[in-house]
Amino acid sequence: MTPTLLAVTCLIIVTLGYAAMCAASPFGRCRKCRGLGFAMKADRKGRPRRGRPCRRCDGHGIRIRVGRHLYNAAARLHRDGTR
Repeated sequence: MTPTLLAVTCLIIVTLGYAAMCAASPFGRCRKCRGLGFAMKADRKGRPRRGRPCRRCDGHGIRIRVGRHLYNAAARLHRDGTR
């Protein structure tokens, strides 16, 4: 197997795997709050405390994956164009 063919095969496998993951689980944990929905703060004694709700995920702890967002945009464009 040539290196180019091997690279293309690996790229296709990774792409299909990510597409399957986006189809099976369209939401992932928020990267900013790590899925908690809020930022952790420390009080004056150093104990962890709950902070404000996360602005990125609106306090839900989950965000839509990039691949699913692209799929939704393409599906919306196709649906609006065929009406």
